[in-house]
Amino acid sequence: MPALARSRRKTQIFFASTLYGAATLAAALDADCFGPADRRLLLISNNATTPETTPSVDTMPGFKRLRGRFDRVLSWNETISPFHPGGWSPRQDDVPLWERHLRLLWGLGDDEVELAVESIQVNPSLALTQLFPGAPVDVYADGLMSYGPTRNKLDPLVGTRIRRLLHLDLVPGLRPLLLTEFGVEPEVVPTDVFTAVLAELAEDQAGGEALPEPTAPALLLGQYLSALDILTPEEEEQLHVTMLRGAAELGHRTIVFKPHPTAPARWSRVLEKEAGELGVRLTVLDTPVLAEVLYQRMRPALVVGCFSTALLTASAFYGLPVARAGTDLLLERLSPYQNSNRVPVTVVDALLPEITDAAAVTGWSSPSREEVADRLTGLVAAVGYAMQSQIYPGLRAEAERFLATRLDTRTWRYFKRRRLTSLALPGAIPSQLAFLPRNAAVRRVARRARAVQRRLVKKKAVFG
Repeated sequence: MPALARSRRKTQIFFASTLYGAATLAAALDADCFGPADRRLLLISNNATTPETTPSVDTMPGFKRLRGRFDRVLSWNETISPFHPGGWSPRQDDVPLWERHLRLLWGLGDDEVELAVESIQVNPSLALTQLFPGAPVDVYADGLMSYGPTRNKLDPLVGTRIRRLLHLDLVPGLRPLLLTEFGVEPEVVPTDVFTAVLAELAEDQAGGEALPEPTAPALLLGQYLSALDILTPEEEEQLHVTMLRGAAELGHRTIVFKPHPTAPARWSRVLEKEAGELGVRLTVLDTPVLAEVLYQRMRPALVVGCFSTALLTASAFYGLPVARAGTDLLLERLSPYQNSNRVPVTVVDALLPEITDAAAVTGWSSPSREEVADRLTGLVAAVGYAMQSQIYPGLRAEAERFLATRLDTRTWRYFKRRRLTSLALPGAIPSQLAFLPRNAAVRRVARRARAVQRRLVKKKAVFG
C-alpha cells in the first residue's frame, strides 16, 4: 500500500507594527489563545512617515524579551521595499504572483498559513490578508479603537475569513463593536498574562538605564495629535501645558513627561520653561519606552493624557489615578464625524475626570462593570451608528433609544446636529417637530420638491 500522505505543515504569521502590539501577541500566545503550529513567524512593520529615521519594533528596548516566542522575525518594509507599508497594496491580478513570491522568500512552501493581524481595515494588515486569500485570520486589537465601529467597509472576501477579535479588557463591562458586522466574536486576552509580559519588558536593563528613579511622580503622556491634523502645533503645546499646570495645582512637585517618539524637541522646552515658572521638577524622557513599563518602574501618583490607550491600562490594569485633558476640544475638532478616533475620545471623556477639575480628579475611582455598561453601552452604540450607519444598520434602534432618553447638556458633546439630521435621528430637530421625519406625507412632499429642483437645474444646464 502506498504510504499515507503527510499532513501539511502549519505556519502562523503574526503581524505587529508596535511594541505594544507585539506584547499583546506575546500575551495571547502565553495564554494559549492560538492553537498549535509547526512554526510561528513575527512579521514586523515600521509604519512611521519616515521609517528610515524611526526605530523599528525589533530595535526597541524590551523586544528581546518577546523574541523567544517566535521562530523567526521578518520585516515587511524589506519585503515590499521601496514602497511604504501604509501606501502599498497588491493589484488584484498580481495576488497569485505575490503569494508565490512570499512563500518562496519566507520558506513557506505549501504550508497551511494562519494570520494574526492588527488594524485589518487599512494597509499594511489589509494587504497581507489579501496576499494569502485562503488563510483564516485572527484580528487583535491593541487599543481603544476596538470599541468603535470598523472604519471602512471591508471586502466580504476578507471579512468572512476573520474568526475572532482578540482584545485587552481596557474598559471592563464594555463590549467591542469592531467587526461585529461579520459576526466576529470578541475574546479577551487575560489581563494578568498581559501584565506579566509587561513586567518582562520592565525588567529589561537596556530600557531601564535611562529611566528616572521610582519617585511616584505625576506622569504626562504626549500623543503628537498635530501630526494627524487634529490640533495645530501651538494648540498641542498648550494642551501639554494644561496637563502640567493641572498636575501642579493638585500638588505634584515632581513630574515626568513622556513625549511621543516622533514629537519635536521644542515641545519639551516649552514645558521646561513652564515648569520653571511653576516651581516643579520636570523630567522629559528621551528613551522610547512603553508607558506601562513606566507604571511598573515608577508607580506614578497620577497619569494625565488626552485619549491615549495608556490612560485605561493605568486605571484598569494597575489601579493608578488618571485624568484627561483636551477631549472636549477634540470632540469638536475631529473631522469627518466618522473619524476613527471618535470612540476612543468619547470613552475617555465619558469615563475619566478632567485635569482642571481638582475635586473630580481626587474623588474619582474606577467604575464597576455595571456602571460602565450603564454609562457607555448605549452611548457607544449611538456614536458608532452615527459614524457608520451603513455598516451597522442593526444599531439604529439602540441609537434611537439612547438619543431619545439620554441626550442632555452632557451627552450632546458626543454628537453633531447635522449628523443626526442626515440620519433622521432624535435630536436632529426641535422636539415639537420630531414627528416630521416619520410623517409619510411630509416625506412625499420633500421628494417632489427635490425632483422639481433637479429638473430645473437640468433645464438650466441645457438651455443656459
